[in-house]
Amino acid sequence: MFHHSRTDEQAVAAAVRRWIDRAVIGLKLCPFAAEPVRQGRLRLVVSEAGDDDALLRDLEAELIRLRDTPAEALETTLIVHPGVLVDFEQFSNFLPVANLAVRMLGLEGTLQVASFHPDYRFDGSGADDIENFTNRAPYPCLHLLREDSIEAAVAGLPDPDAIYRRNLETLRRLGHAGWEVLGIGPGG
Repeated sequence: MFHHSRTDEQAVAAAVRRWIDRAVIGLKLCPFAAEPVRQGRLRLVVSEAGDDDALLRDLEAELIRLRDTPAEALETTLIVHPGVLVDFEQFSNFLPVANLAVRMLGLEGTLQVASFHPDYRFDGSGADDIENFTNRAPYPCLHLLREDSIEAAVAGLPDPDAIYRRNLETLRRLGHAGWEVLGIGPGG
């Protein structure tokens, strides 16, 4: 069980904001992130969940909030859950449950869940392969995205896959040492 104080919550939120600023926006890992962040349309929630059921309740509540709030006011939500699914295998096993929640709420095709984790590992990659770092965050996170916002952003790109290729090039140039210099782990 993770029962955190307001100070812990602030430290977790600060670490995640640092990661967003330095990696997601700073390295342009997501070219669409800067605008919603700058405009204050990213909701950052530090979940107090200590088990899967509590996290699922938080996820459902945030999916409904995002569904019921206009994109002009709230573009996207990042649920940070430092007290549950800290093991990457358990986290991976929860993702189908998160996707089922989207379907059960009738939001398939409207909202989707992206995932970030300190130990993120793509299938078939080595634990330390640099490409994993595109999805590494200081704490486990579920990112709630609007499908039409993704489609609109990608529609303006001649080659959406170029983002992934550019991210790999950026991370290979940066290397593990460069990533460490960013100071975006849980301790910052």
